[in-house]
Amino acid sequence: MKIGCIGLGDIAQKAYLPVLTTLPGVELHLQTRTPATLARVAGVHQVPDSRCHTDLDALLAQDLDAAFVHAPTAVHPEIVTRLVEAGVPTYVDKPIAYELADSERLVRLAEERGVSLAVGFNRRFAPGYAQCVEHPRDMILMQKNRVGLPEDPRTLVLDDFIHVVDTLRFLAPGPIDDVTVRSRVEDGLMHHVVVQLAGDGFVAIGMMNRLSGSNEEILEVSGQDTKRQVINLAEIVDHKGQPSVRRRGDWVPVARQRGIEQVVLSFLDAVRAGKVLSARDALATHELCERVVRAAQGRGRG
Repeated sequence: MKIGCIGLGDIAQKAYLPVLTTLPGVELHLQTRTPATLARVAGVHQVPDSRCHTDLDALLAQDLDAAFVHAPTAVHPEIVTRLVEAGVPTYVDKPIAYELADSERLVRLAEERGVSLAVGFNRRFAPGYAQCVEHPRDMILMQKNRVGLPEDPRTLVLDDFIHVVDTLRFLAPGPIDDVTVRSRVEDGLMHHVVVQLAGDGFVAIGMMNRLSGSNEEILEVSGQDTKRQVINLAEIVDHKGQPSVRRRGDWVPVARQRGIEQVVLSFLDAVRAGKVLSARDALATHELCERVVRAAQGRGRG
């Protein structure tokens, strides 16, 4: 398979290239507009010069079987449009775009063209989170906190809090019929945000504090006198009377722990099988994030 990787920034280097460069039968092509980065990354992963490209036209000329888009969010619409119009099955980092109208247009375009469009919600594939689907989930609580990083509400929600929103949607045991948003925004910067999703017999609460005392991610699901905690995607604590702890094995790669390896393989397996993937469900997460952004912008301090 000829696979293109567009954008060679932090997420591509840390998460995706270590997976893509070890897959058998993959001919990897790299593309970025920065020659120095292209040369350095290609050298690290032993990608020959003939598979290195500084513009998208040159990459598209390679007759790709699929592409991964890890470029900055602001240029996702332009890049994804080009790929989909060229008929290339596309995996794009979340979010599809900052503006909901752009995300809707790209999902619609992919469906009209019959081209796969997948969105990088890797936490759905992370073992600790995926196993929670089998656990009672009357109550779901997820926190994803950072230290000293208040940010523009749209950027914060679409680039980061979107993982919380999508995980809550993924784990919700039924239809969501009530959404409540609270946030604190000062001088145009979001300090924290809380979203509550509720349905018949369940409540799911997601929180992000960008002025927290810790960089952490904690998921809790509970019901029927049992609770499961997943701490930083690596440690699982089951509570039923006495807690029992399972930690990530010493030799488990971080990409597997975080679901990156699994989501990459799932996407490429679909491409090989000729299965067309729709981003329609991912769009529902973007729509919910838009509600969060608008609530935060309208309320300020909530």
